[in-house]
Amino acid sequence: MSHLIYLMGPSGSGKDSLLNAARDSLQARGCYIARRVITRSAEAAGEDAVSVDAQEFARLKEQGAFALSWQANGLAYGIPRVIDDWLGGGHDVVVNGSRAHLPAARARYSQLQAVLLEVDEAVLRQRLLSRGRESAKEIDARLERSARLRSDAGMEGVWRLDNSDSLEMSVAHFLQWFDGLPVRHPGS
Repeated sequence: MSHLIYLMGPSGSGKDSLLNAARDSLQARGCYIARRVITRSAEAAGEDAVSVDAQEFARLKEQGAFALSWQANGLAYGIPRVIDDWLGGGHDVVVNGSRAHLPAARARYSQLQAVLLEVDEAVLRQRLLSRGRESAKEIDARLERSARLRSDAGMEGVWRLDNSDSLEMSVAHFLQWFDGLPVRHPGS
């Protein structure tokens, strides 16, 4: 059985850093990492994503290019449909998902394994300030959304990983958790 690993967490929690640091180890385990499509400028650093404008995103969505898509923080996000081919081929797949979209993702993918990357609020605020992508008002809105979603009742069955400290430690814990998933067999 292949798994869809649905990695979530507030903006600035280090999802992309975790995926980049774990990439070689995950690939060695036959796991693919999907690139999101986002309506954000290509100049926005820090994420391995495909940037498109809102019109292109709408066109792609209309054509059925996305397995999953959602809106958050004034942006549109899409996970390419190719993940269905990868899962069907017996590969585990990691996607950078949305906490608010988790119920819809769970409804579509019975093999979904949810992971919530958590970070101390002071650390999260500093990370958001350091990356220089948002205004102070936008950062406050992101932190408010994060607090609201953290207490959401839809988080049962979610594995929580604290990424407040060492990235290396978070990667080690993530890979240990990944290796403990039910046995995967090619083509199942």
